[in-house]
Amino acid sequence: MTPTITAFATSPDGGQGQARDMRVRWALEEVGLPYEVRLVSFAQMKEPAHRALQPFGQIPTYEDGEFALFESGAIVFHIAERHPGLLPDDAAARARAVTWMFAALATVEPPIVDREAAEYLEGDKPWYEEHLVTVDARIRGRLTDLSQRLGAADWLDGAFSAGDLVMVGVLRRLEGSDLLAEHPNLVAYVERGKARPAFKRAYSAQYAVFTDSQMAAA
Repeated sequence: MTPTITAFATSPDGGQGQARDMRVRWALEEVGLPYEVRLVSFAQMKEPAHRALQPFGQIPTYEDGEFALFESGAIVFHIAERHPGLLPDDAAARARAVTWMFAALATVEPPIVDREAAEYLEGDKPWYEEHLVTVDARIRGRLTDLSQRLGAADWLDGAFSAGDLVMVGVLRRLEGSDLLAEHPNLVAYVERGKARPAFKRAYSAQYAVFTDSQMAAA
């Protein structure tokens, strides 16, 4: 069966492709697997039918017949495990690629998301500036470590893998920021990811949702 993923009916990021269904779209494009997309509104995300798939009322979800998953990292891993192209054949290299997926989601992304939450929710609070300094220091520490590990290499561990796909997806949240610009090799790393044909196809598909929603609202 053709898998179905869920995505925002109305992009909250203005078509920048930052929603987490982008990572799943990209993975599906990398392995050449056709898929369908079911768009859901913010209200629909909180309804029982969607919460049966995603208990926290978020996107994306992944359905293949009776089988269903939530969390973008888990979905990308599921795709990578079952289709060639995103995980190496060598067992040790495969494990390292999975490790980088976990590092992206559990080590690099949390302070970046904290910064975004502070900007949206705490901008008018008296502690905002002080809190931002603390969060930025955490991000800088993570980026410095990552930059040193990547060095002059194209990818994190040899050939492009699911680890790079998820890491690039995370780093894209900092595009245009001074934080990422401090590490030219990470900026170039993100650009290499975005230059992949599979990324471009996934981005175009997600951006089309944004343009369609804009036309419908006009």
